[in-house]
Amino acid sequence: MPHRDTVSWNTIISGCVNSGDIHSSLEFLKAMTRSGVAFDAHTFGSILKCVASARELELGQQLHSVMLKTGVLENVFSGSALLDMYAKCGRVDDAFVVFSCMPECNYVSWNALISGYSQVGDRGMALHLLKCMEMEGFLIDDGTISPLLTLLDDVEFYRFAMQLHCKAVKHGLESFNTVCNAMITAYSECGSLLDAKRVFNGAVVCHDLVTWNSMLAAYLMHDKEDLAFKIFIDMQKFGFEPDIYTYTGVISACYAPEHKSHGKSLHGLVIKRGLENSIAVSNALISMYLKLNNRCMEDALKIFYSMNLIDCCTWNTILAGYSQVGLNEDALRLFVQMRSLVIETDHYTFSAVIRSCSDLATLQLGQQVHLLALKVGFDTNKYVGSSLIFMYSKCGIIEDARRSFEATSKDNAILWNSIIFGYAQHGQGNFALELFHLMIERKVKPDHITFVAVLTACSHNGLLEEGCNFIESMESDFGITPRMEHYACAIDLYGRAGHLDEAKALVETMPFEPDTMVLKTLLGACRMCGDIELGSDVAKCLLELEPEEHCTYVILSDMYGRQKMWNEKASVTRLMRERGVKKVPGCSWIEVKNKVHAFNAEDHSHPQCDEIYMVLEQLKNDAFIDIQAGKNDF
Repeated sequence: MPHRDTVSWNTIISGCVNSGDIHSSLEFLKAMTRSGVAFDAHTFGSILKCVASARELELGQQLHSVMLKTGVLENVFSGSALLDMYAKCGRVDDAFVVFSCMPECNYVSWNALISGYSQVGDRGMALHLLKCMEMEGFLIDDGTISPLLTLLDDVEFYRFAMQLHCKAVKHGLESFNTVCNAMITAYSECGSLLDAKRVFNGAVVCHDLVTWNSMLAAYLMHDKEDLAFKIFIDMQKFGFEPDIYTYTGVISACYAPEHKSHGKSLHGLVIKRGLENSIAVSNALISMYLKLNNRCMEDALKIFYSMNLIDCCTWNTILAGYSQVGLNEDALRLFVQMRSLVIETDHYTFSAVIRSCSDLATLQLGQQVHLLALKVGFDTNKYVGSSLIFMYSKCGIIEDARRSFEATSKDNAILWNSIIFGYAQHGQGNFALELFHLMIERKVKPDHITFVAVLTACSHNGLLEEGCNFIESMESDFGITPRMEHYACAIDLYGRAGHLDEAKALVETMPFEPDTMVLKTLLGACRMCGDIELGSDVAKCLLELEPEEHCTYVILSDMYGRQKMWNEKASVTRLMRERGVKKVPGCSWIEVKNKVHAFNAEDHSHPQCDEIYMVLEQLKNDAFIDIQAGKNDF
């Protein structure tokens, strides 16, 4: 072009911005400066849009300075663009200053500011701005409603979700995809799956892939795996091809025991659709295999080693997987490898490693990891804090567990649950209950795990009456419907107190079929109470459900032995042999100079085995002499 004016330059810059080419946009901006053509409001509006998308805060601040010098800041178009840039970069205070200084605002300005406060999670300010916007006479649109809906993520905000839904209907916005999708998610997170489903069913015309994914996520959030699989099938019937978000969600549905068989089929579909190189999908597959059973660790590792790109989440998933299947030494080795390869670590990494230290009861190593977490600033994180509390409790140092708890913000149920569990396991049930009441006083909302911890405290400390009161009040006072694990705790509570009839009645009146956890708890109660008849029936059910689980055989054999039923005991031993089931030997370990030594019963594998048995023999002789001396004194 022989003559390029401001409009020409703005057009080419706008084209680059719309295509996401920030580099070319800036090059044209520099060339425009060199040519001597003056900038106008549209120039800055376009370039700031690009800067906002790229989150280039420093460049945006430089443009802000130029705008102040050239006097275009007062224009509503460029002013709104600058405001949006600060909001998208998370600098909402700066965005508010720009907004306050603008002589004229429009609905775009208001939406940008509301979106900014929504992005940083400032629910109060975002809702206040909505009220101010309406008082100023501006009409709200989908850009106003959608960001606000993302802030409604708990049951207590259900009323706000309904109010925003009403506003959306009033202004004819319910058919907008962004509003519909955000509404489904908001209702789901506010606890109303029924309302989420109504929105989904009422917006058939505007369904897009995100709508289907939102509904699938809603079903998964409410543990409706069957309906999640139905959505997965239906969306394809309606011509929507599942994407990585769909597969990531539906793969997680395979964690449920009744859907474990679908995991490998979904893995096959992922390969068929060419999505196996997606980090998110691969991470989901690794998690799925790790949760299927302990024998699937090899499948998870195959995916891990076949991935071209691995992120921090992938390493963390494998790390947690090693811990989950009891390969805690491998977990610690992997952590060392991550450190040597300078792999980014986060609070999930430290949480998983500290859990492995807990399972190994390696106090010295756990303390070293604690210091490392302290150094990088993760020690006060709720997940790391929870793991530290658990680790110190497991290692028998409840005082350090309490100190770790006190170092946290104490504003989350996860932390309270951990310390309540700690005191419960240390036989300090009354103190555990005091902590629960303090948690309520601090207005920290208990969850279903809190009541598992509280019932465990009651069970381990013989607090039958208190435990029964919690069972009765958890739904009426706290809105928490008892789950399988709560029934297992209640059965253990009755069993330890010698009330086997109540434990049996509870199993028979449960609103769902008892799982193996409940049956094992009842079997343990039968052993404590010496009820061989009921114990035999329960063990029979368990052996049908888990024929390879050695614990059931061992407990049943022990019960028969206590009753001197030798033929029955021999038949259990014979059945174990026929099925190839072997008792897993007990293991103990000790940590000496940062090295962990593990021992099994009658172990001869340790390099210092001869010396160890010499000392043991000497201790036995000394003990025998002391016993004889005691008899003679008597």
